Amino acid sequence: MANTQVFDVAIIGGGHNGLVCAAYLAAAGLKVTVLERRKVVGGAAVTEEFHPGFRNSVAAYTVSLLNPKVIRDLDLPGHGLKVVERRLANFLPVDESRYLLSGPGRTKAEIARFSARDAERYDAYGDRLDVIADVLRDIVLRTPPNVASGGWSGALPELIKAGSLGNRLRKLDMVMRRDLLDLFTKSATDILEGWFETPVVQALFGFDSIVGNYASPSHAGTGYVLLHHVFGEVNGKKGVWGHAIGGMGAITQAMAKSAASRGAVIRTDAGVREVIVEGGRAVGVVTEAGDIVRAGCIVSNLNPKLLYGRLVDPAALPQDFRERMERFKCGSATFRMNVALSELPDFTCLPGKTLADHHTSGIIFGPSLDYMDKAYLDAKAGGWSKTPIVEMLIPSTLDDTLAPPGQHVASLFCQHFDPKLPDGASWDDHRETAADLVIDTVNAWAPNFKASVLGRQINSPLDLERTFGLIGGDIFHGALSLDQMFSARPVLGHGDYRAPVPGLYMCGSGTHPGGGVTGAPGHNAAREILADFKRRRLKRAA
Repeated sequence: MANTQVFDVAIIGGGHNGLVCAAYLAAAGLKVTVLERRKVVGGAAVTEEFHPGFRNSVAAYTVSLLNPKVIRDLDLPGHGLKVVERRLANFLPVDESRYLLSGPGRTKAEIARFSARDAERYDAYGDRLDVIADVLRDIVLRTPPNVASGGWSGALPELIKAGSLGNRLRKLDMVMRRDLLDLFTKSATDILEGWFETPVVQALFGFDSIVGNYASPSHAGTGYVLLHHVFGEVNGKKGVWGHAIGGMGAITQAMAKSAASRGAVIRTDAGVREVIVEGGRAVGVVTEAGDIVRAGCIVSNLNPKLLYGRLVDPAALPQDFRERMERFKCGSATFRMNVALSELPDFTCLPGKTLADHHTSGIIFGPSLDYMDKAYLDAKAGGWSKTPIVEMLIPSTLDDTLAPPGQHVASLFCQHFDPKLPDGASWDDHRETAADLVIDTVNAWAPNFKASVLGRQINSPLDLERTFGLIGGDIFHGALSLDQMFSARPVLGHGDYRAPVPGLYMCGSGTHPGGGVTGAPGHNAAREILADFKRRRLKRAA
């Protein structure tokens, strides 16, 4: 006989945004439960042992975008979170003898080794990007203006939101407004070639434009993806990247502790197979075990394509909305690996196995925009890049809890690997071949690398979908294209975290402001849900 429980709020999915949403709602006095399909909460931000004695972040792998307000409100440091900065931001090998380093106080001098002109332009580029990044920081915790229906009572709040945003944008001078338009509409190549003449300098900044983005840097819209990756901060320092001690799972474990301390009930091994809709309203869920959880409010932390394609009865959805969700673009062409290493990589262009600053950085194998463009074209033609773009991080250089003494773990984040292989082929048949290619790619720059690999963990796009619910392996829960951003994320008319089914809400990365470990969607959705409880649009459990 099915077990039935009653809550004010039931959250589907214990990824980081679901946990953030739960913590805020529980703090407001609501009776909240989180239902997670896997044995551990955290979604794609988890830490696992993948080889005896070696632990690492499995999917999400580095920290910057996690919102400082969320960190403060949930008291994540008080629940065990510690984030440390990289000693350097990035290290880009160029050839057998040349490389480019970047980091606070170093980037300009490094660029000058390649081009005096580019070094002279660097400060202006950084200053203008910072101004626009500040605009993004301003809007990530705002609910986008929504296309309202129902007359002035519905339209007026949205007009106020739009006016507030307009006032923020009006503070930008005309030059900055033009830059903002460029970043939202142009390609990263167009933008960066307008600023810099040197291929490796262009690549330093252009890499961000294709992270989790199945596109060439020459594609329109990649300018925004570049911007999306620069509005973060670590320990109060803007634009800095770092590592969570204990891996990305330390973030979500701290979030879970925060939510539980406020009264949220978190269940694992509790996948949801159906959202119950009665009288046109979401009133509960059915778990995969057949248990029923009834609630005044159902909140989904899933990719919208997964929520509406698998859990909600199609008859409960407006036809146009349903069709648009079927066409919702997913697929970031990401191939993700972890490797256990007996020693640090010894780079031909910067020799040495002894720990140095460049080992703590983001190590980018992609020395030009042309290289990145070719990687994309290869993937479109044959399924994956012949010379893939790889970012390698070695978090054990900053966190000795991840590997045995003297040994290390490395994260390999790789582009471009098409979620759909040609001729119906499966990634299950090609994952090892692709993994060997990634290892060989790194080994070409650090000839001791391949022999130092003691073990590896592989996540193809298909693995990312099956394990974490990332449709098409999409790390952002939907492409960050202009038609799937802000008020149009996931679709115009539902950018305010409310689904077309009353009582159903969305709090995941498929909503504004999009992907990355930010906590912002969970924060924003909680605010809207609490407002609806106060307006009595939602009823508390008896």
